[in-house]
Amino acid sequence: MRAITYTGTGDPDVIQLREVPTPEPEPGQIRVRVHAAGLNRADMHQRRGRYPAPPGWPADIPGMEYAGEVEKLSIGVTRWRIGDRVMGLVGGGAHAEFVVVHQDETLSIPDGMSFTDAAAIPEAFLTAWDALVTRGRLGAGDRVLVHAVASGVGTAATQIAKHLGAVTIGTSRNAPKLDRAREYGLDRGIDTRAGPFRAAITEPVHVILDVLGGPAFADNLAVLAPRGRLVMLGFLQGAEAQVNLDPILRKRLEVIGTVMRTRPLAERVPLVREFTERVLPLFSVSPNRRTDEPRPLRPVVGATYPMSAMADAHRAMEKDETFGKVVLVWDQKT
Repeated sequence: MRAITYTGTGDPDVIQLREVPTPEPEPGQIRVRVHAAGLNRADMHQRRGRYPAPPGWPADIPGMEYAGEVEKLSIGVTRWRIGDRVMGLVGGGAHAEFVVVHQDETLSIPDGMSFTDAAAIPEAFLTAWDALVTRGRLGAGDRVLVHAVASGVGTAATQIAKHLGAVTIGTSRNAPKLDRAREYGLDRGIDTRAGPFRAAITEPVHVILDVLGGPAFADNLAVLAPRGRLVMLGFLQGAEAQVNLDPILRKRLEVIGTVMRTRPLAERVPLVREFTERVLPLFSVSPNRRTDEPRPLRPVVGATYPMSAMADAHRAMEKDETFGKVVLVWDQKT
């Protein structure tokens, strides 16, 4: 099969499309023919040698999410049939023509949705749902601050928070991106080029989704309401901070770290089951939907590239030129 591989660590020049052995599914697994796959910052960190694939996943083939068709079933598979349209989140290997996954960590693609749109769902929406609902316990009327709100996770989190009845606040260094984010439920945007977000928060927030890391840590603690939750998803601005920890005790705050990629199957399966029951139906658009029904969720595809242009996709993401998800496609059946 063809696959994107990293020939070493470094800039996008280490990316190479080449032939590699096609993986075989083990008992309980399925093999999926990948039609589209999302690109994530974790893929770039892996390329730089900072975020290796977890044990059990390909070390040199990146890719954390896929959308495609079931192509082969192994012993013990009962949930899927050949030809079923599926998508999912994996520890690596999704930037290939085929990926092997366990049947219980796989999601069904909503009826009528393209493979390209489906590939924009797993990492962004599973991460956002887990962070907001399971970890952050976001409720109706809560105020939530989403950093990097124009990213894949940011646009997903905004939609989910709005569906839950929360007030949504988001940060970005790009004013036009903040304007676009309002289409997906952003109530208030903060342009961080104009100054620190801390100064722009007029009311304490109950939940923060943070991908910035150390430099934002003190300001995050400062704007949280008593018993607020800071859910940390990444460290785009650095993993170190020198900060006064007093607000954590005084306001009884919770600092919660979470990551999807390294979770074992035993943790992935319950999340996939909950997501299937509570979130997937929100992507379906019924022609008979009443105007007063909750707005369905929408995958946000900001850019699409052929898999052969993976290096260009990496460069665009590194320059922060994208809005929502970047999706790579193998063929025209997208």
